[in-house]
Amino acid sequence: MRRLPGLAALVLLFVSVKPAAADITGFLGADTTPSNRSVKGFALGAGLLIVGFEFEYAATADDILEGAPSLKTGMGNVLLQTPVSVMRMQPYFTFGGGVYREHLQAHEETGVAANTGGGVKVTLAGPLRLRLDYRIFKLGSDALYSPSHRLYAGLNLKF
Repeated sequence: MRRLPGLAALVLLFVSVKPAAADITGFLGADTTPSNRSVKGFALGAGLLIVGFEFEYAATADDILEGAPSLKTGMGNVLLQTPVSVMRMQPYFTFGGGVYREHLQAHEETGVAANTGGGVKVTLAGPLRLRLDYRIFKLGSDALYSPSHRLYAGLNLKF
């Protein structure tokens, strides 16, 4: 009989847990360090009510005249988000880490990086959302420019 309350609590926990949701984002934007350059990429994510996880890949073009290297990043991130949309918007904060590769003419550097940032997912229609995001990347010690700042907009599909 002592186990009955614990078992009942466990059953209620599993019945009340919201199923995991997943999403995919394709994005375009700008890396602003040290000059404005185009960036494109994608993110795949999954999460429960408040905590989410995502993998993100992005590639930034170089600008040889400005001395700005190309930058490729692959990041694993944790998202902390509101459990529901408020006025069709779901704000989030994110942090994570991964690898980067920077290339400018003869210079090439590969290393580890950390990132932090935030944004909002705005519901457009059904599962389609607009995602606006700002990130700061702390690149390894041999990177030409660190931190690197990125701003993007993308289409997000929730499934």
